[in-house]
Amino acid sequence: MTPSAARAAVLALLLVACGGAAAAQDVANGAYVARIAGCAACHTATTPGAPAFAGGRELTPPFGSFFGPNITPDPVHGIGRWRQTDFERAMRQGLRPDGQHYFPSFPYVAFARMSDRDMSDLWAYLRQVPARARPNRPHALSFPFGLRPAVLIWKLANFSVAPMSDGRDAAPAVRGAYVVEALAHCAECHTPRDWMGGRRDDVALSGGQLVSGRVPGITPRDLTKWSQADLIEYLTSGMTPDGDFAGGEMAEVIRHATSALSSDDLVAVAVHLRGQPVRRDGPATR
Repeated sequence: MTPSAARAAVLALLLVACGGAAAAQDVANGAYVARIAGCAACHTATTPGAPAFAGGRELTPPFGSFFGPNITPDPVHGIGRWRQTDFERAMRQGLRPDGQHYFPSFPYVAFARMSDRDMSDLWAYLRQVPARARPNRPHALSFPFGLRPAVLIWKLANFSVAPMSDGRDAAPAVRGAYVVEALAHCAECHTPRDWMGGRRDDVALSGGQLVSGRVPGITPRDLTKWSQADLIEYLTSGMTPDGDFAGGEMAEVIRHATSALSSDDLVAVAVHLRGQPVRRDGPATR
């Protein structure tokens, strides 16, 4: 084989490899992951007509305001200049491309558990949403909560990278655990926190606290009066077994995320929530 023919053969193999890698990314699954993970809810301003994923949503803890950043492919204000490795490092390690720490208002504690396949598909989906040149708003946090270097101390005490299997070919309870713990990050609101703001995973899903009020527990002890069908109805429409409807933040979660769960994933989530080990500590919250 001549040198020119050899170079042509290598180029052809590279093109096939790149094409195969692109084809392996499932954009439709990435859109599903983005929906269940609530990406648009935190990264879209609440003003009417605000462009999706272009940032501006305000979160208001007691010590200031966080503003969701632009995650469209805009090269200036969004993530258009990011590589996939930058995206994965943000999701799995809570680090920006420049190496600075993200504040844990970005739930990378949960997203670090996302499977490689879902992570890659989510990246592929976000790369093809419309780019929006909307500037990011800086966070407004009181001292010392706005010190990014201090987040390292928080991470050392509260964060570990432990990806899960996505459970697609496993029993419903395994798939349900993945959806609850990684994609939907239910523990971020439904789990108590310690004095540092770290999740108390020893009492996971037993109830949390937001600025707006108490978040109910969703352990089997809390759900003794809920059937599997009740849970599926609630996650789909927001209706409780007694005919009431979800309000506040949970109504938004249902509208933007859980109502889009596939029928199989709805069953999986219900099976997982009702099948967790029963904890005897702490009062039931339903």
